[in-house]
Amino acid sequence: MSHTDKNSVPGWLRDLADAARKMEINPMAQPPAHGGRASAVLVLFAAGPQAELQAGPENDPQKNNPDLLFIQRSADLRLHAGQPAFPGGAIDAADDGPVAAALREAKEEVGVEPDGVDVVGTLPELFIPRTGFRVVPVLAWWREPHAVAPVDAAEVAAVERINVTELADPETRVTVRGPSGYLGPGFRVKGMLIWGFTAVLVDRLLALAGWERPWDTARVIDL
Repeated sequence: MSHTDKNSVPGWLRDLADAARKMEINPMAQPPAHGGRASAVLVLFAAGPQAELQAGPENDPQKNNPDLLFIQRSADLRLHAGQPAFPGGAIDAADDGPVAAALREAKEEVGVEPDGVDVVGTLPELFIPRTGFRVVPVLAWWREPHAVAPVDAAEVAAVERINVTELADPETRVTVRGPSGYLGPGFRVKGMLIWGFTAVLVDRLLALAGWERPWDTARVIDL
């Protein structure tokens, strides 16, 4: 299980966790009263590689130069094939809830060591109607980042740490239109197109953290 040292977690991330716990949920993403498969994802922030070069207060997000950990799922999977996502998956009977499931999946998928992760909190459960998953996002700080890579190529094709300044860059942002007519936020970054549930969550976190910058929502790309 992860070590949780609240002193290691930047103040801006604690503030973000507090705001995210109370965030409004789109009615389309409200879990049904019954049914759906319980799952969790790890929304893992870390200080970027240039953090020690930044000036400013310890809790200043710019000093931490934070990034987020994403995986790209294998193109051969039955669900979410080829899609960028946060590490995560279904909550197993042996898991002690969503936090344990998110940490276990991150270790199994890309080798993240749970002992170096400080869990800050969980966000409201969200529902993905297309696949029937009920998802609890687990917000965490990667106190001891290390090199990671896909553990099982049949499940994960790639792993990438992406800086929040890149995600907030207006040039990165697009509106994605799906075959069914679905319209939602998207991010074109590091050769990936982040869309769907993951992009919606990133979009909300950028806004809640005060990192969002004005962008052209009329720039639409089709899946």
